[in-house]
Order: sequence, then C-alpha cells, then structure tokens
Amino acid sequence: MENRERKAKRNPMIVLTGPTAVGKTKLSIALAKAVGGEIISADSMQVYEYMDIGSAKITEAEMQGVPHHLIDVLKPWEEFNVVVFQQKCKEAINAIYERGHIPILTGGTGFYIQAVLKDIDFTENEESSYRKELEALAVEKGAEYLHHMLAEVDPPSAKAIHPNNIKRCIRALEFYHLTGERISDHNETEKQKESPYNFCYFVLNDDREKLYSRIEQRIDEMLDMGLVEEVRKLQELGCHRGMVSMQGLGYKEILAYLEGECSLEEAVYLLKRDTRHFAKRQLTWFRRESDVIWVDKEAFSYDDERILQFMLEKCKQSGMLGACL
Repeated sequence: MENRERKAKRNPMIVLTGPTAVGKTKLSIALAKAVGGEIISADSMQVYEYMDIGSAKITEAEMQGVPHHLIDVLKPWEEFNVVVFQQKCKEAINAIYERGHIPILTGGTGFYIQAVLKDIDFTENEESSYRKELEALAVEKGAEYLHHMLAEVDPPSAKAIHPNNIKRCIRALEFYHLTGERISDHNETEKQKESPYNFCYFVLNDDREKLYSRIEQRIDEMLDMGLVEEVRKLQELGCHRGMVSMQGLGYKEILAYLEGECSLEEAVYLLKRDTRHFAKRQLTWFRRESDVIWVDKEAFSYDDERILQFMLEKCKQSGMLGACL
C-alpha cells in the first residue's frame, strides 16, 4: 500500500506503444481526448521534416486538435539519438505538466520509451575521440567487424544489437572503452531504477498474420502516396545513406533503388520483409519490459471503445486520473 501511495503522488504519464502498423495513432487521439492529454512522439523518424510518407507521420487533420510534440523538429541532416530524444522529451513533459495536462508517450521505439520512464543516465557516454576511430573502422572494415569487437567485450549487447546497427555497436564499444563497464550491465542497473513517474505502460498488439498483412498494405499505400518521390527529393537535398535519418525503414531501401543497386520490385520486397522483422523485434523488446499492460485487439473483438475503456480503468486504478481530472 505504501508503494502504491508513493507512486500515486508522482506526476502521471501514459505510454501507448506496440509494433508498427498495429493502430497506435487512432487510439492515442481517443485516449488524449479522454484524459486531457498531449501526445509526445516516441518515434525515431517522425522527428524529421520532409520525411512524412515513409515514417507514416500523423497529419494535422488526424491530430484532431490534440497537441503533438517531437514531430518535425529536426532537419534530416541533423543528429538524433536517444540522448537528444530524452532531452527534448523532458522539455515537452515539463511544459505539458505546467499546462495541467497528462503526457502520452506514443510510438514504437522501445529504447526511447525506457530512457524516459527510467530516466536512464547517459552522461558517461559523451562523444569521444574513440567514437571517431570506431566510425572510421566501420567505413574501412564494415559493420560485421565492429559487431565482432563488441561480442568479445560485451556478449549480451552483441546478442541484443543487430550486426548492421553500427550506431548502437559504436555506442556500446565506446561506453566500455570510457568506463570499463559493459553497457549491458549499466543498462540493466538503470532499468531497475524506480521511475519518477506514475505511469501506465500499454502495449497494443494483434494477431501476427493480421499485423503482417497491415504492414504490407501500409507499404503499398506509401508507394501510392509517393514514397519514391519523397526519397528522391531528400536525395536532391543532399541526404545520403551515411545519415541516421536515411537508415530508417522505407528510406534506405528506396534510396538503394534510386542509386541503381536494385530494382523497385526488389526494394519493396526488402522493405516489406525488413518491416515484418522489425515488428517482431519490437514485440521481443516489449516482452522484456516490466510493468507492461498488454492490450490484445483480438481479445476486445477489435472494439476501439472497449479498448479505450479498459485503458482508462487501468489509469484510474493507478491513481493518476482521480488526481488530475
């Protein structure tokens, strides 16, 4: 009882996440209207201007007047990572509280969500000269070489990080170099920290085959909306595969097509395949998280109103709504 009372006194926060294409956007709007909330995007691509179609960015009409944050706040050539996200997210959260509203963190980037909920400390991993050495190694010897380096010093991180994810491999290697501590151990310690928020962490999910079908349908719609032209315009602006923004799903595949590395058919095949794999990795991440409330759409017979009422009841049980509405 004491822990619950202590938690209820903290500032409220709602998290709505889940795999890509599961239907988070529509539900987040209904939730925000019901609780007097403002939405913060926990998405690694929607922060960028000019990247609308490939990131499935919410439109102004879809927002229905609900304030949204961390959308269109950076140019595609600007640096964005979990540290930048955490800083900008905290600024948005504080402003939302000042207005007497509830922040609703919505998106599918689990690591970003965890960084905010647990207030993970990244100060030990400031940029160093060693990072430049690793970046040069990546160019010279490739992503696989860096991944082997990581496996030697931090096997748990190497298992968790995809071999092609150069940015995260470099971050983990740099952390070990600077501190002598494995970043997997550091992150595990940080995860055990008590959250400064009274939060409800919802993961929206659906039958795998239905989810995969929606992913393929969404990609077909993106192509019809002009995804290829969007990437071509980014290319004309000077965007290239070395940029973090252009490594996102939908952008790297179409860029490879525009640069003559594959046909459009091959690019679309890879995009659909890799997006399905991405959704699977997202679900694996969420299953490892604690204090998660799973919301199975099929169990609610795909009734959005029933799902919303379930979520509101959980928020009331946490004590956040009675104090804030």
